Amino acid sequence: MDKAAINNPCRVGGQGRNDTIICLKNKEGRPEWFYSLSSILTDKSKYFAHQLSRPNASNLIELQCSEFNYDHHVKLLRLLYLPAHLILESLDSVKSALGVLELAVSFQCEEIIGYCIQYLEAVPWEDKEEEDILKAISKMGPVAMPVLARIQPVDLTATKNVFMSAVRFAMSINGPCPPFGDELKTSAQEQVEYMLGEDEDLPLVTADDEVRSVVRTGLSRICKCFEQELSSFLLESNLASDTAEAKIMHCLSDLEWMCNILPKMDLMKDFVSNWAEISANVLGLVEDQKLDSLMWGLKTKLIEVTAKVLDAVGYGSVILPAPCRVTLLKTWLPYIRKIKPLLDSKSNEENGFPYKMDEDLCQSIEGAIVSLVLSLPSNDQADIFADWMKADQVQYPDLSEAFEVWCFRTKSAKRRLMEGLNKVGNATISL
Repeated sequence: MDKAAINNPCRVGGQGRNDTIICLKNKEGRPEWFYSLSSILTDKSKYFAHQLSRPNASNLIELQCSEFNYDHHVKLLRLLYLPAHLILESLDSVKSALGVLELAVSFQCEEIIGYCIQYLEAVPWEDKEEEDILKAISKMGPVAMPVLARIQPVDLTATKNVFMSAVRFAMSINGPCPPFGDELKTSAQEQVEYMLGEDEDLPLVTADDEVRSVVRTGLSRICKCFEQELSSFLLESNLASDTAEAKIMHCLSDLEWMCNILPKMDLMKDFVSNWAEISANVLGLVEDQKLDSLMWGLKTKLIEVTAKVLDAVGYGSVILPAPCRVTLLKTWLPYIRKIKPLLDSKSNEENGFPYKMDEDLCQSIEGAIVSLVLSLPSNDQADIFADWMKADQVQYPDLSEAFEVWCFRTKSAKRRLMEGLNKVGNATISL
């Protein structure tokens, strides 16, 4: 080492007798020297104590660093000189504290390790910082447990409690939401969906009887609330009231949200059963003459929710007895057939009319209805086809494909019946 280069080394300690020099390479790659006290170094760092206690030890210690951690080395050297009560407040960022912590572990500076851990455990982290922290401390062992406690997986009981609390808030089970609660409720609904999609342990939680009971209670409450709000609305003197309509739409939006989460909990059958139960009453209210030219948003949203029900039943995700399937179809098919042309007409008459059944929704409903019709007993299919061909709006939904299948099956059934009768007749004659 060229001693002539060490003319103006930096001082990291006070004005006492600095008897040791620490050599670092700065950001430009040039060596830089720091005067230090050997007594401080040996007292605060087991690494430096070992280096300085070797036989024929030099008072010059070279440390390998890079442009990325040079500042952290300098910070660590300065922290060695601080009184213990000042170390914590001298840490000013997650990045700096994490960099110092990694070096403190390498140089075995127990006191500084403790304060870095305390700092990191207490301050907020950005997502990228959390990744860096986890990567850095995962190999540090027990000393890092206070930090790891913030990000380690929780046990099933804790997950269950959090999920149930979110569900209760999302469904307003504990009563009306507080002021600004709509935003919080929406956030809770989003978090419930996220948990159902991302948490590997959640299937164990959603299978819990208590959790399922809470969800069923919430579903029943929302259905009842929807019916009550709709019934109350018809008693209003001002049917154009935005406030009353908003309450109804909130309930219906909650029901639509439940259509998204219940299949993930294997509870879609509960939704279908509740929806089938209230359908006749709901349609009786919605088709009241007072609402002939009002509530187009409600009428459209009803079809969107019903589409999810028809899809679940039509494609076999939810298994219902044939009489229930017939009732469901006969309840909603006339309404869909009636509303579709009305929405199309309003859209043609009024520029910017916001409510309509888009192509994807129409195709989804038509496919589900065709599948549902073909799953019914032949006589029930015949009744539905007869009504369909008598209706003014025979074009939508188009049941011609299902009708062709029914005709083919009917002829095949008759042929099989006749063949069976002939076999019986021949057997009688031979006797």
